Order: sequence, then structure tokens, then C-alpha cells
Amino acid sequence: MIVGDLSRREFGTRLAGDGLRLQFGPFNLCIRSNLDSFASLAHRLYTPYPLLDEETLSDFHVEIRSPRGLHRWFRRQACFGVDGQTPFAPYTVEHAFPALEWGINWCVATRSHHLLMLHSGTVERNGQAILFPASPGDGKSTLCTALAHSGWRLLSDEFGLVRPEDGMLLPLPRLIPLKNESIEVIRRFRPEATIGPSFLDTRKGTVAHVRPPLESIRRAQEPARPRWLIFPRWVAGAPFALEAMPKSQAFLMVASNAFNYDVLDETAFRLVSEIVRSCDCYSLVYSDLNEAIPALDELCNTMAG
Repeated sequence: MIVGDLSRREFGTRLAGDGLRLQFGPFNLCIRSNLDSFASLAHRLYTPYPLLDEETLSDFHVEIRSPRGLHRWFRRQACFGVDGQTPFAPYTVEHAFPALEWGINWCVATRSHHLLMLHSGTVERNGQAILFPASPGDGKSTLCTALAHSGWRLLSDEFGLVRPEDGMLLPLPRLIPLKNESIEVIRRFRPEATIGPSFLDTRKGTVAHVRPPLESIRRAQEPARPRWLIFPRWVAGAPFALEAMPKSQAFLMVASNAFNYDVLDETAFRLVSEIVRSCDCYSLVYSDLNEAIPALDELCNTMAG
């Protein structure tokens, strides 16, 4: 079953009751909420995601709900919780949906040390994957969104999840949070993309969530082999540039973009070394998706040939 098999009423009942059990790539989540506004949007944007049986164990039990106690009567707020704890200050209730999405990312980043977690967008075609290690603001989410709607499979816009036993990348095709100018860039580039409402004045500016194409969600259990490391940087008005990068420099940049490099220690060193050794490494500067996407398509097609 998928979320779309539930009526809006049944969906809300599960959220408010024992919780809604969803599968996002390698993770099983139980989500609870007593906020009707959250339930309405979640039902629409989560429509194609798989539902799990109640007996299935959950990796994370998360919730987004109104505060308990007297606070609920003085200010309309939404609190994110995980396993009974509230790690963040309350959000305004209007920002409940992005708060939950950020909270789930936080759970993955802080509690999934059985995997090497790179701060990287990842897409795949023909079994071979591009990793886009980058810092916030470098345009990796925008680039991943455009590629995912141009024939590539989205693995994740945020995480390069590396399986230690074989170095394969595990997909985590969750909603893509676009920020500020990127929202209109994607609306113009791919008008057919499913994009949720814009949330104004959040802690990260204006945010809107893009649902990955259905094929990416359906294939969320298919790992991919790393083939390219491309370090993107969006610069307004800059000419397109895709240039080879020394592997020594790529190693340092990948290692510094890992969430848990220090935690995994020797395992992380081995995995990053293997990825850099097996990948072609490039730096990318772009300002126009209509230049960047064909160039990356050509790179993939040339290597396939």
C-alpha cells in the first residue's frame, strides 16, 4: 500500500492515533501529528510513499504537534519530537510541515552511524551515480531537482548514504526543500513538477517542497555505484565551467562534507578513499540549468559509450 490508498480522513486518524508508518528508502518511520493543517499537506505530498504494517519496527518515532500544557493556549506553535524528546525550540504552527521534514533529516544525520553519511546530493542513471558534495547555498538541491525531472533518478538531495560493506549508495528520495530563488527557478524549468506551498519567513528563509518523480520513489530500494564526484557551485551570471579536479583535493572535500567521518574513523577513511579512487572528479560552476543539465547528460553518455 501507499499513502494515496488512504482517504484523507483515515490518513488523519492514523496520524493522530498510533501513528502513520512510512518507508523512506532504508528507514522506517512512525509519524504522529494532531495538526490538521499538517495532515492535509502531508496527505498530498506523501501520496506515492509506501506504507508499512503496524508490526514493522520503526527506526524513528517522530511527531509534530501543538505544545502540551499552558503554552498551547497562548501561542499557536508546533513542536517537533523524536522518541519522546523535543530537541528544538517550538516553531510557529504555520511552519509545522518544514519543521517535521528538517527534524527527520536531523534524525538521519545524528542516528545513522551504521552508514557513512556524506553531505551530498546524489542522482543515478544506468546504474551509475553522481555525488554532489556541497555546502548550503551551493545549489545542489536545485541541481538534483532539475536532474531528477530530466531523466535521472534521485537518490537524495541531502545525503550520500554509503553502505560500508560494499561502498554502494542507498537511495533516500524524500521531498526536496527548495529555498528562496530556487523555487521559481524550478517552477520555470519544470512547470510539471509537484511543488508544495511556499512557507515564508522560516528559519531558512522561504521554503517549498518538491516531490521526487514517481520512478525515484518506486526504486527507493535499488542502490547505485558511485561514478562521478562533482563539486557544484551556483554563481549568478557566471559562465558554465566543468573542470577536472585532482583526486587529492576531492578526497579532502568529501571527507570534510561527511556528517560522521570522525565517528566511523578508519571505516570512513577507507570508504572515502574507495569512492575517490573509483570516481572521476570535477568542479562545476553554473548559473543556468539549461547549460548544466545537457553537459551532465553528455558526461554520462560519453562514459557509457
